[in-house]
Amino acid sequence: MKRLSHILFPLLALWTTCAAAQPGNNYSAHREGRTVKVSMAEYEGAMRNPLKGFREFFMIGTDRIRDDYPYPYGSMIKEYMPWNMLERNAEDSIATIISFSDHRWKGVEEQNVKVIPRVLAVWLEPWHGGRPKDPNNIDDLNGWHWPDDIPAESGPYKQIPGSVGAYVEPQDSLTPIQGGYFHPTFFKRVEQLVEKLGKARDNDPRVAYVEMGIIGEWGEHHDPDLSTVFAPHDEPRHIANRTWLPGIQKVLGDAFTKAFKNKKVMVRYAYEFEDYDFGIYWDSWAQPEEQGRGYDAMINRGEYWRTQPVGGEITWAWGSLAKYRSFEQVVANEQTRKMVIEQIRNLHCNHLGGITWANFKDEEFLRNAAELQKAMGYRFVLDEASYNSKIGRDNTIEVEFSLRNTGSSPFYYDWPVEVALLDSKTHEKVWGKALEGINISEWMTGEKWDTQSEKYTVEAPLVKVKSRLSIDKELPKGRYIVAIGIIDPACGRPTVRFANTNYFDGGYHPIGYIGYGKSEKSPEIDSSLFDDLQSDRTINYATEK
Repeated sequence: MKRLSHILFPLLALWTTCAAAQPGNNYSAHREGRTVKVSMAEYEGAMRNPLKGFREFFMIGTDRIRDDYPYPYGSMIKEYMPWNMLERNAEDSIATIISFSDHRWKGVEEQNVKVIPRVLAVWLEPWHGGRPKDPNNIDDLNGWHWPDDIPAESGPYKQIPGSVGAYVEPQDSLTPIQGGYFHPTFFKRVEQLVEKLGKARDNDPRVAYVEMGIIGEWGEHHDPDLSTVFAPHDEPRHIANRTWLPGIQKVLGDAFTKAFKNKKVMVRYAYEFEDYDFGIYWDSWAQPEEQGRGYDAMINRGEYWRTQPVGGEITWAWGSLAKYRSFEQVVANEQTRKMVIEQIRNLHCNHLGGITWANFKDEEFLRNAAELQKAMGYRFVLDEASYNSKIGRDNTIEVEFSLRNTGSSPFYYDWPVEVALLDSKTHEKVWGKALEGINISEWMTGEKWDTQSEKYTVEAPLVKVKSRLSIDKELPKGRYIVAIGIIDPACGRPTVRFANTNYFDGGYHPIGYIGYGKSEKSPEIDSSLFDDLQSDRTINYATEK
């Protein structure tokens, strides 16, 4: 058996047992005259793919990254970026942002991990139990992170004894907060910061999406709030310039729209920034306490998910999920797990956090996590394909294939689809060309999830692709393999995989054999040559392989 070591890898063996299909089921290729017809089987298990699925988080310098990170999912990592580490004052250039990002994101290209950065000025306010940053750890996220030219906050809030809540004395009922978000220069400084962020990150291949952040604890757009749609957390009613920031939505919305033309921007609440084209990060999935300002608001926002990502995290440390002590316990509860899947499907969720400290050696957890991973984001399943069995004197190949997106969201960037010829023995690429006129971000999923049948009642549309390509390279006559791959523009190699069993390590999906200068009578590839999708750890987008 080819690459038996993949099967012998202990952790992988555990995952394969609970989730993966055996390669080769239902794959077939046969010649019909001058055309090869191919039927392809779906890969039944969950798999790791970029820009979708479970999203991790590590407090670099504090948390120990797993030895086997980022396994078995972990294609994205959220990065909290303290404002004062990105710029010390308004005079700092984008070089400071780039330098600190390089420090935090070292090695992500080799791991095929992309980053979702979120800038913050405050981790947790002192009146909510926050503690100062460790001065000996530059990566510690605790405390305040104001740049030098914005003074820290001071105001009337006091911590409730024995609680994380805060209160205000009656005589201070109208007292505003000074400094921080409420400093006279804050709005202008936000505009300057976001402009620099755009210059540093809008074309950075390491960045997946951008969470707006900046305002509120953890950058979650509350304390202070951005609007008065819902009541504040610590008081019965809103007070301008204390519980909320009048006008900040327009400042942020305009600044991020101007700064980010390529990367997708996400905001915390769906009922805010309604005049802007942003995605959403809801950081309280499956919490009934956030049904109104979270789930319902996202449903009411409409079809923004077609062009903007939906993400967030499952936090079990509060509310109705406080009864759980780990993420493993959250997904082990069938009712909770099914509710999360229903929300994923109805909200067209692309990614969720929560798995960072999970035990991936727990077989039950792997089965439960696989259900969620399979539901999140895109899932492109090739159905059938055809191509000419011989490349003749015209030096062209005509390829046609069909697929469906059986996941919950689109793929949000227009990455190229490549048809390639591989060496029939080594499986190395010898020629390839991107298809023209194809935008994979338009490969839509289904709609209107039915919980009983566990299917979308409106099925994902069938995507049909047909292209005739000229081979602009002299090749030796002989036998080659026709393959398809989705290319990461950062490296020019396939990193996005289709959910099909016909797969070779390195990212390409083999379709069948083809003759160059000679006819191919036996196009079907022996399925024992296929590799397991989830086992492949060679995928990366480093510029030098």
